[in-house]
Amino acid sequence: MGCDAAVEETTKNGMGPGGLFALLVFVVGALGGIVVSANAYDGIMEFHALLISAFCIAAILWIGNDSMGKREQGYMTKIVRYGVVASMAWGIVGFLVGLVIALQLAFPVLNFDTAFTNFGRLRPLHTSAVIFAFGGTVLLTTSFYVVQKTCQARLWGGNLAWFVFWGYQFFILLAATGYLMGATQSREYAEPEWYVDLWLTIVWVAYLLVFLGTLTKRREPHIYVANWFYLAFIVTIAMLHLGNNMAIPLSVFSSKSVPLFAGVQDALIQWWYGHNAVGFFLTAGFLAIMYYFVPKQADRPVYSYRLSIVHFWSLIFLYIWAGPHHLHYTALPDWSQTLGMVFSVMLWMPSWGGMINGLMTLSGAWDKLRTDPVLRMMVVSVAFYGMSTFEGPLMSIKAVNSLSHYTDWTIGHVHSGALGWVAFVSFGALYCLVVWAFGRKQLYSNRLVEWHFWISTIGIVLYISAMWVSGIMQGLMWRAYDQFGFLTYSFAETVEQMHIYYVIRAGGGFLFTLGALIMAFNIYKTIRGDVREGEEIPDLQTAGGATQPAE
Repeated sequence: MGCDAAVEETTKNGMGPGGLFALLVFVVGALGGIVVSANAYDGIMEFHALLISAFCIAAILWIGNDSMGKREQGYMTKIVRYGVVASMAWGIVGFLVGLVIALQLAFPVLNFDTAFTNFGRLRPLHTSAVIFAFGGTVLLTTSFYVVQKTCQARLWGGNLAWFVFWGYQFFILLAATGYLMGATQSREYAEPEWYVDLWLTIVWVAYLLVFLGTLTKRREPHIYVANWFYLAFIVTIAMLHLGNNMAIPLSVFSSKSVPLFAGVQDALIQWWYGHNAVGFFLTAGFLAIMYYFVPKQADRPVYSYRLSIVHFWSLIFLYIWAGPHHLHYTALPDWSQTLGMVFSVMLWMPSWGGMINGLMTLSGAWDKLRTDPVLRMMVVSVAFYGMSTFEGPLMSIKAVNSLSHYTDWTIGHVHSGALGWVAFVSFGALYCLVVWAFGRKQLYSNRLVEWHFWISTIGIVLYISAMWVSGIMQGLMWRAYDQFGFLTYSFAETVEQMHIYYVIRAGGGFLFTLGALIMAFNIYKTIRGDVREGEEIPDLQTAGGATQPAE
């Protein structure tokens, strides 16, 4: 069904009450930013307050311009197009920074002895760029597309969706510049300071309202399973964000804050957040992508819709309890550690249920894997999801964790999920969206997708294999004792042995980044409407296809 028949249109010009209220808020924000900047206690707050003022002024100009122009008709696809471009741009930035810090670990001289290029500042820049900038923007973009198509309704709230998009991009800018300037809460995956957290809270509430509002005014009576996963991701991340970032600012004019908790309680809350950020941001959200884009691209219904519902509820219930497995053999009470381990092992079943459901969706369409590299990339991502969700519970078992914890094995595990699962399913979704949202008949080059797939896959294998070997070697060397009960190896000796694996990791990261650059070129040429000479038209549906992949 085309969007013309599916959505009620609004093309009125002028500014309504909502626009006037937003205008007032941004005027106050611009003035407030100037006041805070003038009275700031440190350079970070001074700079960020000016950035906030600049953002508010840009928003005022955008609101004024929008009130005089014609509204977009049909589904809101323009925001999806912006999201595709932003996702690809953030991905390239995040991958390049990751390559730099991988090289820094292999060759420390590349830190260049400056604060801004130091590993300690670039590492959170990398993690936030790939998780929140790339991954988060992909989730925003795909959720805005999927909820409209499966509900047969335009995004609720008018320009509120645009506030969510640009507000989230501004959050990324504040966080990234803060890292480079030395602003951090020193909390894993939650480094931004208090005022950045407050801004993200506002944006996230608006995101929830847009998503819920669209579901409420849906024309399709059934809520498709992908929307359940998106909703769980949005609601749970809000809860985690509020719980983990409770802090008391030193002053409204200071970038510094003091956390509300300390000691082992702080550690438990940190890893309750940290593990569930993986569980609901990097798992539930991207499972929503799998449940829409894999059936859509394969042109097959979900293998078992009942299994998808079981997958959802069991995953949502079990995941939230697994965080303590990050704190084995610490001051955390032993019962809490055991609880985290038990629930982590139980996660095997729903995780593999979802993997099986994703793979078996190709029943009757396995031949498409030979001709459709986009579908192949998404199917391989589901396989990586299965592998990562086997390895994670395995590493949570105390006996295994005594060897793996604090070693590069954990780094290999994280990146098998991040690169193989999250990045590949994101790439597949973006390849689909650039065709559907931009109204193109095909990608610029299917052959380039093949090159991207194989180059990046080889890079992932090199990366995770090197980290597995390095990590197990680390753990064994650290626990080696001589006949007198002394440690056999010094820490420096373990680092020396790991050097070759760090070089291999950097090589794998380079190949993965090279594949992403090939993709960026392909996306750019597709947006322009170009088609590579001699290319066959790939089996991709255009945006006017079925609104629900499982119907």
